[in-house]
Amino acid sequence: MVKRYANLALVYGITAMVFGVFYREFTKFSDFTGRTNLSVMHTHYFMMGMFFFLVLMLLEKSFCFSDKGVGRSLIIYQLGLNITGAGFLMRGLTQVWGTELSKGLDASISGVSGIGHILMGVCLVLLLLKIKKGAGAEE
Repeated sequence: MVKRYANLALVYGITAMVFGVFYREFTKFSDFTGRTNLSVMHTHYFMMGMFFFLVLMLLEKSFCFSDKGVGRSLIIYQLGLNITGAGFLMRGLTQVWGTELSKGLDASISGVSGIGHILMGVCLVLLLLKIKKGAGAEE
């Protein structure tokens, strides 16, 4: 699992850099100077993707907590992270393009990001409980 966590950290680190470059170049190309949700995609993928899996890698080396349940939780966590990213992308693109959104579409985009955050939050709690159990087994 340690190697898997390292590989996932690498994938999300690269993804974060891609979104950082996309944000910078897309807003420059569109002559957009305001605030946009595209700017937070870079930091979300670095922290909730790359940094998260680097920390899990270190914790796995210390506590050996991973099992099938952790694997399933991590799949759902990644699904939540990428759903959140899709919500940020949709919101950011409409902000840069100056698209006027109806109340329903505006709420839908917020809902997409909210669902992603909920999935990540639930999986984070499950992982913390598993890590706590693994840390208790060490004593």
